[in-house]
Amino acid sequence: MPADTADTADAAHSTTPTASGPRVQIVPSVLPVDFARLGEEVAALEAAGVDSIQWDVMDGQFVPNLTFGPAVIAAARRHTSLPFEAHLMVYTPDVMAAEYVEAGCSRLIVHAEACTHLHRTLANIRSLGATAAVALNPATPASAVAHVLDLVDLVLVMTVNPGFGGQAYIPTMEPKIREVRDLIERAGLAEQVDLEVDGGIGPATIAGAAAAGANVLIAGSALFRDPLGVPHAVAELRELATAAFRR
Repeated sequence: MPADTADTADAAHSTTPTASGPRVQIVPSVLPVDFARLGEEVAALEAAGVDSIQWDVMDGQFVPNLTFGPAVIAAARRHTSLPFEAHLMVYTPDVMAAEYVEAGCSRLIVHAEACTHLHRTLANIRSLGATAAVALNPATPASAVAHVLDLVDLVLVMTVNPGFGGQAYIPTMEPKIREVRDLIERAGLAEQVDLEVDGGIGPATIAGAAAAGANVLIAGSALFRDPLGVPHAVAELRELATAAFRR
């Protein structure tokens, strides 16, 4: 990964706390964009003020759909200085990891449910020069990440079942968000480990996720259906999340 990309990623992924806690970040999923204009779309997202870009990588097995290979991500890399994170919804993250790091992703998120040896997988990602993160499906308990927090810079709590964009937020995940936040804080890692939520995030749901302890909010459809445009959607979501974070 180029040095300038790594420097940008480090800055954008900083969890330096503010007076009210870790910095709130708004991160788009690119699933709703026009894939024929992908370079222009990621540049527009940067101009709209997002913090980084998430690539939903699906293998057609762990989840039903197929999406982005590393070549597609590499082609988009030169169109923005924002850090990229790859959300690997795949059964073979160890096989794929190096290619996604080489494509320009500074963070790889793997699913606890897909990893036979989660500790080993996270350590492998770190050895490639990327930061490692772990995601939990709705039915997976928070305790699944309790013993790997020292290896990650982010935990992702899914508030939908992965595999499709545009799904409805599952509000019963908010107690699990709180549980993961408590695990992070009890481990003394509040300044090192972010808590991300993905699935159904929009103006009506973002406050609940943030109040439960999420400081990194993934938004897809809500960003692109705002009649006032993506910059307005980003600003509105950031304001709502910042006001609600750990009330």
